[in-house]
Amino acid sequence: MNSNTPLENKTSSATSSPTNVHLPTPKFFMPVFLTIIIATLIYIGFQMNADLANVPPLSLYSVILLATALFIALGFEFVNGFHDTANAVATVIYTNALPAPVAVMWAGFCNFLGVLLASGAVAYGIIALLPVEMIMNVGSGAGFAMVFALLIAAILWNLGTWFFGIPASSSHTLIGSILGVGIMNHIINSAAQVNSSGIDMDQVMKVGKALLISPLVGFGFAAIVFLLVKVLLKKHIALFQPPEGNKPPPPIIRALLIFTCTGVSFAHGSNDGQKGMGLIMLILVGLVPLAYSLNKNLDQNQIQQFKTLSAEAAVIIAPQNPSQAPSYSSEKAREILTTYIQTKEVQPQVIPALASMTYYLGQELGPYASLKDVPEAVVSNLRNEMYLTVATFKGLNKQKALPTWNESEQKTIKSYQKSLDSFLQYIPTWVKVAVALALGLGTMVGWKRIVVTVGERIGKNHMTYGQGMSAELVAMTTIAAADSLGMPVSTTHVLNSAVAGTMVANRSGLQWSTIRSILSAWVLTLPVTIFLSGSLYWIFLQFVG
Repeated sequence: MNSNTPLENKTSSATSSPTNVHLPTPKFFMPVFLTIIIATLIYIGFQMNADLANVPPLSLYSVILLATALFIALGFEFVNGFHDTANAVATVIYTNALPAPVAVMWAGFCNFLGVLLASGAVAYGIIALLPVEMIMNVGSGAGFAMVFALLIAAILWNLGTWFFGIPASSSHTLIGSILGVGIMNHIINSAAQVNSSGIDMDQVMKVGKALLISPLVGFGFAAIVFLLVKVLLKKHIALFQPPEGNKPPPPIIRALLIFTCTGVSFAHGSNDGQKGMGLIMLILVGLVPLAYSLNKNLDQNQIQQFKTLSAEAAVIIAPQNPSQAPSYSSEKAREILTTYIQTKEVQPQVIPALASMTYYLGQELGPYASLKDVPEAVVSNLRNEMYLTVATFKGLNKQKALPTWNESEQKTIKSYQKSLDSFLQYIPTWVKVAVALALGLGTMVGWKRIVVTVGERIGKNHMTYGQGMSAELVAMTTIAAADSLGMPVSTTHVLNSAVAGTMVANRSGLQWSTIRSILSAWVLTLPVTIFLSGSLYWIFLQFVG
């Protein structure tokens, strides 16, 4: 499917590439490929039409903007598929556990399933990196400039590193792009003497730690697991020898390799697919707020429960102010909470403002039995006020600035926060299907450049069955654990580090020219994408004002 990569031409290998890597694509692939695309597009079209049936018709400009934004967002996931997911199949291909075409199609299918079953926690963790005013005003020209800038920057860097066969992290790339538009936004607002929240450094540190620690975990644990396997299965010498030709591994090892490849692919879809979901939701909220700002799937009982919880929580947050007499108007409370989120300064008026906003949220929903009955202007205000309330709770909690409550009061507040999340943190099924399709198909198309680097260019000797099994097992468990914690980790970092760990543990040696290229890309990813996305954001702002 691909010619030799530039990195291959520059780096020598101790062994020639096995024929398994270069097996031809089955003839049925292209018809099936096109059929899946057409069927999925039809499904997405029907679902979007149903969502938009009860909202005012979009202008031609909005339709073009929506189509372009979705195309770019799904393009990012497509590139992510053949850039990152190729790592998952490298071990099964180079140990002959599966023929390359079968491995790639299976990994694509597992990515598809992983996206569909994703929780959504990572999606909203990524969005939280953006400054609050950019999220609240995503429907403005600046909002679309932000989305286009960060997506295009991420795609450009991913394509560049893929072209040279360098396994760089799509997670790192996207986070760098988000930081770039956030930093540029802060610079522009500071120059205009406008308040700006800048970058949420707590969230950046959380993401940064996950991306920094995960390669170390991959390297160290893969080395340990490989050594344990070598001790426990020392009688099975064939496990620790390079494969002979295209000879597959023993049945048990083969099954384990396929299982771990499945797990890594599924976990990658579940983790990385959510990043595209979060950005698509920003686009939809900005362009069609009436259809996508709030979770329309909530029933009447859930809405009534939220109204009740709002009144109860308002009294708990500021007991000196009964719910019938909030301290501030909704406009003033919104202003106070916005200032708090931007400055992180806990002024005396913040807690009363939070109580007031909590009270008003329940009152604003009061006249409506269903979210489908809420007018567009009210929907946008509700979403922004809910987002402000959630962000304020999180900020005050981190600063340990919330009042002291008894167990019953804490339970009510947690229920209220959970109810707020149910309004905001939802992803329509068709968005999951679209991202799943883009990620899965991307895996099947551009896999070979990265696979050859991982399989042939990291270690000096050919990967053994035991090394492939150990690396995949550690990568699968690390990514799955991160997904359960809502932490965005890099499949590329984890898997490549795990392969390197097994090479060191096996005393196979490392090809340092390749290692230097990979490490250079990892180090440069953040500064390059920050600069690129920040520059694109400034350029796009010149057109939207």
